[in-house]
Amino acid sequence: MSTTDTATAPPSQPQINPQGMRVIWLLLVAAFVAILNETTMGIAIPHLNADLGLPPELGQWLTSSFMLTMAVVIPTTGFILQRFTTRQVFLAAITTFAVGTLVCMVASGFPMLLAGRIIQAGGTGVMMPLLMTTIMDVVPPSSRGRMMGRVGMVISLAPAIGPTMSGIVLDTLGWRWLFGIVLPIAIVALLLGARWMTNLGESTRAPIDIFSIVLSALSFGTIVYGLSLFGSAEGAEISAATIPGTSAIGTGVILLVFGAVVLAGFAWRQIVLQRSGAALLDLRVFRSRNFTLAVVIMGIVALAMFGTLNLLPLYLQDVVGLNAVTSGLILMPGSILMGLLGPVMGRVYDARGPRTLLVPGTLLIAGALLFYSMTAHGTPVVVLMIVQAGMSVGLAMSFTPLFSASLGSLVPKLYSHGSAALNTLQQVGGAVGVAMLIGLYSSVLHAGQAEGLETAAAGAPGARTAFLLAAMIVLVPVVLAWFVRKPEEFDEIPEPAGH
Repeated sequence: MSTTDTATAPPSQPQINPQGMRVIWLLLVAAFVAILNETTMGIAIPHLNADLGLPPELGQWLTSSFMLTMAVVIPTTGFILQRFTTRQVFLAAITTFAVGTLVCMVASGFPMLLAGRIIQAGGTGVMMPLLMTTIMDVVPPSSRGRMMGRVGMVISLAPAIGPTMSGIVLDTLGWRWLFGIVLPIAIVALLLGARWMTNLGESTRAPIDIFSIVLSALSFGTIVYGLSLFGSAEGAEISAATIPGTSAIGTGVILLVFGAVVLAGFAWRQIVLQRSGAALLDLRVFRSRNFTLAVVIMGIVALAMFGTLNLLPLYLQDVVGLNAVTSGLILMPGSILMGLLGPVMGRVYDARGPRTLLVPGTLLIAGALLFYSMTAHGTPVVVLMIVQAGMSVGLAMSFTPLFSASLGSLVPKLYSHGSAALNTLQQVGGAVGVAMLIGLYSSVLHAGQAEGLETAAAGAPGARTAFLLAAMIVLVPVVLAWFVRKPEEFDEIPEPAGH
């Protein structure tokens, strides 16, 4: 029986060596800075549009370009992390991010600002896959849940701080300081990395397949962009500029179909190339049933998380009538709670396995979405804050076991490819969530406004319908959660096809 592709993690030292721990902390800081940068931008777009005199359909590209670049870069990280050393990848990624941040800070106009955002995304896209791959290489299986909990803390605390910080900075200092605050932190991370970052694992000399990169960029880029049109408030204007004479939905459908066809070609080419070890993204990771289940659940949980974090502020501002800063403050307690619970959930995972966390966690997410679908204009704000906190607990109970159980189901040589696949599908899942929830909300809102309804009355039914649909979709992870196993439980190694 072959053990080439899926197996239990090999025996490791019971404790993490200090060198490996230092590398993980450097990566956690860099990931925090990258995510903080991204979460400050959502609230900043209207200010940037006003300050730079941009029409909405043009200003939207400051977020769309970042998302598209991430969708192109992340699938290539499986190859990048195998071809280059940890030190080389980290220094290149954090340097790229810092340069992009500097370009944004001193930008004289929209083209320069857009270029800076694209450069930033090039560095950001590598950061999370590098962090998770490093954890899998360095941390023994018995401690991986605790370390993945720290990753969950980074993912949670940055979005908790970002929107509120952005609102305060925009009101007092101006948009350039969004980048001015992040830049020194990025430079410090770069200097610390240059001093302390060391190489972990071994690099390979696998050849790069340019055609695979082209197919990857076209497929994931057009899929994510197509989805963004459904969820963009300016989708009609963007689609008219993309494919003249078509609606936002029509343009989105065309791009999704094209992206799906190219994605099939990308998958076929990877299957062929992985036989010789030359695949850009090795799809043999999906031969692990546990990995596949965890990745599917992760994609749907990301759908719920990013969709809600984008729709709820709109609901609070358009329907409830709150301002942007207050809306951010309502979301903050849940995000902070989610971050603080990350390490705790990691310890529970290490001791009890994934089901103990995943089953109640996904139920909490579905329950919160169901409650949102029944809210009315008079629902107290404090109740919404409590429900969001409950959903955040559910997310904390889900992310840590999903990160740990998915990558822990692979042999070490596939960690980088597994991390790339996991982050790619999380990115696509988030794009689906934003597109689905915001698109449904916007369509009902505009239909109500066309009938003469006020914004609050027109928006409430759309928000309730969008949340109900999301709650129904999250029932799928509730069922699948029962079948995710802790990798150490495996007593049989599946025989990969073709070996």
